[in-house]
Amino acid sequence: MKYQCLQPFRNLLWLALLLLVLPCSSYAQPATGVGFAPIKIHDPVNAGSMPGYVFYPSAPVTENTRVGLYDLHAKRGAPALPGAKPLVVISHGHGGSDLGHHDLAVYLASHGFIVATLQHPKDNYKDTSGIGTPAVLIGRPIQVEATISMLLDDAHWKTLIDPEKIGVAGFSAGGYTALMLVGAVPRFTRLISFCKAHPDNTNVCTPFREMEAQLLGHGWISTEKYLTDIQNKLQRWGDPDDPRVKAAFAMSPWSMVFDETGLGSINRPVYLYDGADDQFQPIQYNTLHAAALIKTLVGIKLIPNAGHFVFLAPCSKKMMGALPRVCTDPPGVNRSTAHRRINADALSFFRATLHVLPKAVGN
Repeated sequence: MKYQCLQPFRNLLWLALLLLVLPCSSYAQPATGVGFAPIKIHDPVNAGSMPGYVFYPSAPVTENTRVGLYDLHAKRGAPALPGAKPLVVISHGHGGSDLGHHDLAVYLASHGFIVATLQHPKDNYKDTSGIGTPAVLIGRPIQVEATISMLLDDAHWKTLIDPEKIGVAGFSAGGYTALMLVGAVPRFTRLISFCKAHPDNTNVCTPFREMEAQLLGHGWISTEKYLTDIQNKLQRWGDPDDPRVKAAFAMSPWSMVFDETGLGSINRPVYLYDGADDQFQPIQYNTLHAAALIKTLVGIKLIPNAGHFVFLAPCSKKMMGALPRVCTDPPGVNRSTAHRRINADALSFFRATLHVLPKAVGN
């Protein structure tokens, strides 16, 4: 019985040691080409549909494909290599895009993974009207679950996916989403105490005060009652904890809304990543807070001097001109260099936790 109690921690130690070794060899592993295809996913939260993409291993390809502001190192519609592969679903941050992490998607796909992205309704670069509402706060993980279900039910995609090897990756609000999918339970009223203690926090508490004013204008007695009401409807569209998801890679996760109990309920491997100088979501209230409370944490890494947006894909020239705020990093931070490490660490983490052998890459 004593051995059974210790076994999960021994497994985590094995994973942590394995992750120290694998990143060094990840760069050298043979890579395939990558194809990609757009998908439409039913949104069970808003009763509409969500756009997204699937990236997959294909025959070698060297061309770039322009999609909007993004340059993808992948070929649209290229034939997929046969055989069941592990699946990783990527969830973007508030106001993000289904292509905001395209380089991570391409990298994982070039090393033998199927990677799906989705664009969360009412919380993307075209429409942020749902931020602070149940449709976003509790709908996000349900939308990731819907993406997984769609792929596993689709006549084409299900032949390429191993349903026993599914992971999630997420950035910012997508990191929050990823943590919920492996068991984290938020406590939304923590926002009230946080903003009382940190009234000068412009990135969290200024929008929060704006939301408070809107709620009072719409007849709510208090913000606490509103957030408690959302809390009581946490399973309105289903359970945010999806047992099909075996591991979570969370980049700068919005995690101040999780307390000790909520993070302690995570029961699958988690890897945390952040910028050491994240001014948008200070790490002491988010990533470091989570790291201290997640019992199944197998790794954490901080990028020196980096800010919040370093996790978005390196920007094309066109995007740099359109969105300099999210494309520009602090002096001394090279986003392309940072992403080579982030992508390799993500690959190593998912190989270890989803039990994918490096020698199988490209097959």
